[in-house]
Amino acid sequence: MDEQVNRIGFIGLGRMGGPIARNVLSAGFKLTVYDLRTEIAGELIARGAAFAPSPRVVAAQSAIVALAVVDDAQVDDVLTGADGVFAGADPGTIVVVHSTVLPASIKRWAEIAKAKDVHVIDAPVSGGEAGARQKSLCYMVGGDAALLERCRELFATSAQEIIHMGALGSGAAAKLIVQVATCVNMLAASEAELIAGQCGLDFGAMQRVLKNSSGQSFVVDNWLDRFKLAEDPLAIRRRRTEVFQKSLMPALELARQLGFSLDGATLAERLMPRIMGVEE
Repeated sequence: MDEQVNRIGFIGLGRMGGPIARNVLSAGFKLTVYDLRTEIAGELIARGAAFAPSPRVVAAQSAIVALAVVDDAQVDDVLTGADGVFAGADPGTIVVVHSTVLPASIKRWAEIAKAKDVHVIDAPVSGGEAGARQKSLCYMVGGDAALLERCRELFATSAQEIIHMGALGSGAAAKLIVQVATCVNMLAASEAELIAGQCGLDFGAMQRVLKNSSGQSFVVDNWLDRFKLAEDPLAIRRRRTEVFQKSLMPALELARQLGFSLDGATLAERLMPRIMGVEE
């Protein structure tokens, strides 16, 4: 392990960030963590991680700072606030944004960081919480290839694939494309389930057919046991529905900025409560 990048800071210990941070710690990195909810850091602290009182302190103690918070607004606050990462980072620090954000936001944060000789790369992930726990995530990385190489050992603690997408912001763009494809496939899976039910077909058998046809997709293959999860309590299913709806908003905003429409994604976002079975 490269001692120059052994000191890792991790901010955001939720559904995705928590498992990724645990993998980092298990791999032997020196880990400093921060989350607004101090109680969720207990397991990591018990295993040897340090807890910092602010993102600024995380940055001061780390060579690489990774963020897995919710959206552009939260990333902006964590990076640029008075007690933010940029206020505490030393020259040469690498800031890794795992969050689903707009490519333009990544470029703006990188410009702010440049004044302190701090580096920013975007490295969103795909694979969900299960992928994080199984260390099978796909990392989509945008930015300087040399910075990716300095982070590769860190990313490998949770990754099955690490793909350099190109220039800064290209990883963020790739993640938005993944969300569009996933949610449109969710619409297709829900309608396949509906038609199968109305025709008296066993959906499990139908999934086997689709898996061996041009209609195959990861979403269809795992529709009832990884996406819809109809046996979960209604409150949890509604929360999951909101997460999928929100995951499409950056892609829809990007399309608006670029002057075109995403009709399928717009429809999937509007119909998501029906797709997930929380509304008729």
